[in-house]
Amino acid sequence: MSGSTLGHLFTVTNFGESHGPAIGCVIDGCPPGMTLSEADIQPELDRRRPGTSRHVTQRNEPDAVEILSGVYEGRTTGTPICLLIRNTDQRSKDYGNLLQTFRPGHADYTYWHKYGIRDPRGGGRSSARLTAPMVGAGAIARKWLREQYGTTFRGCMTQLGELPIPFEGWEHVPDNPFFAANASKIAELEAYMDALRKAGDSVGARIQVEAVNVPVGLGEPLFDKLDADIAHAMMGINAVKGVEIGAGFASVSQKGTQHGDELTPGGFLTNNAGGVLGGISTGQDITVSIAIKPTSSIRTARQSIDLDGQPTSVETHGRHDPCVGIRATPIAEAMLALVLMDHALRHRAQNGDVRVTTPRIAGPKG
Repeated sequence: MSGSTLGHLFTVTNFGESHGPAIGCVIDGCPPGMTLSEADIQPELDRRRPGTSRHVTQRNEPDAVEILSGVYEGRTTGTPICLLIRNTDQRSKDYGNLLQTFRPGHADYTYWHKYGIRDPRGGGRSSARLTAPMVGAGAIARKWLREQYGTTFRGCMTQLGELPIPFEGWEHVPDNPFFAANASKIAELEAYMDALRKAGDSVGARIQVEAVNVPVGLGEPLFDKLDADIAHAMMGINAVKGVEIGAGFASVSQKGTQHGDELTPGGFLTNNAGGVLGGISTGQDITVSIAIKPTSSIRTARQSIDLDGQPTSVETHGRHDPCVGIRATPIAEAMLALVLMDHALRHRAQNGDVRVTTPRIAGPKG
């Protein structure tokens, strides 16, 4: 299927279906000599995997990753790395009623018209389950970037449905099922999700991710801008309907005297640009916010049509996330890491010997 590969020098080709034997990816372009094992990848997959709380799908997948190639005696060889994640808890019978109709808001209708054939079991290729291999690939990118530049990644949920989540501290993110940088609002979020699941409905979310200690100079002019490639990757995540870099849409109401990040010998005074100017990284934190739509697969009956175009009603009976955004933070972090990894290799290839006398300045940290 076209469109299954991300990147230019660090490429990730995603394969598999939600209810097939396995899902996975092939990573090409990883530099040789980096120590790598499943233990470097599994923790990120564990953050994303289903069944981790009552607020997400109860599909019980261990998401145990296997490295099939590209590593010898514990080190990357520079050849393609194949990651495999076996599917072990499919319930394809839950999707029997979708063979002749289409879920509103889902890719069923468009896949059918594009290919003339579709796998309705869990959404097939359009399932959010296909984000798991990208998280695995992102773990490899994160390790290389951390070792080479000290670059790290973090993210959190900033809004669940109509409920904003005030930022209280990054230390709270691992301590709740929402990846919220907050401790005081978790009980309210849990009650909100319990009521939503009981009603058979779904809701969207807003996620913020950041890259810290980013090299200056990553990105290309015009059509391969760093922020353009970040937006491209983020929109490749299932259910993402909007991407903001830095101040994003708030830039509309800002004055130039407010939006332009002033430079001083001590660093940038603000980071409205989100760490990217002219499509090239400034060395400040790269900040990205994404909007995730409500889950399309819900128990509530919705109007649709059958294969003959006749009116019908659809209810989805499988195990689904009432908010796919709850597990999206590790996915968004991974996609940001993959883009930075690709651009780091591209920059090293063309501009690795560039030196200027102007000192590097940083900026305000999140």
